Amino acid sequence: MDRNLHPILKSFIPVVEGIAKTLGKNCEVVLHELKNSKKTIVEIYNGEVTGRSIGSPMLDVGIQAIRKGNEADNILNYRNKTSDGRVLKSSTMFIRDENGEIIGCLCINIDISEFIVAQKAFEEIVKTDIKGEVNLGDFPHNNVNDVLINIVADTLERYGKPVSYMNKEEKVNIVKRLDEQGAFLIKGAIDYVAKILCVSRYTIYNYLDEIRVNG
Repeated sequence: MDRNLHPILKSFIPVVEGIAKTLGKNCEVVLHELKNSKKTIVEIYNGEVTGRSIGSPMLDVGIQAIRKGNEADNILNYRNKTSDGRVLKSSTMFIRDENGEIIGCLCINIDISEFIVAQKAFEEIVKTDIKGEVNLGDFPHNNVNDVLINIVADTLERYGKPVSYMNKEEKVNIVKRLDEQGAFLIKGAIDYVAKILCVSRYTIYNYLDEIRVNG
């Protein structure tokens, strides 16, 4: 480490390591010193993201920003690209001394290329060719169980949260909505809703008692 490094910049070195180790190998964290014409890296973790190391220069985005001098603003959450075409999500934050002079900057570059590929794959999976939705409620019901199934499915869809992520309060809310629609007047509703909500039939009875007591 350069012994002449400003104390404020030195204090950021543990921050560089902490962010990098927290966010993992795809997150490059860089500490730059901006001293006179010197704009170099004085600390870096996961430098393989951009192929840089201590002593390497700043990227163009940072250089352009500091041309504004001490009026330069932080540049947050922007896209960048490596020389081999990988996409980075980046932020550049300027560090100032006691007099408000810019003496360095902390830069974070996260390689999001794999996430972009995954995002496109998910979009392909959920894409449908038919516009609009087919409402199961538009079809004739052969028996009362179909009515119950559709009421429960529609209620869960409108709630917009998977059952596995619901807490007790949310499940009680689902039961309340079903009760308001008369779902529990249908034979077998208690057992069916208990199965869907992954609770016992006695829990559903308790939910209903709680709902009716509280109005």
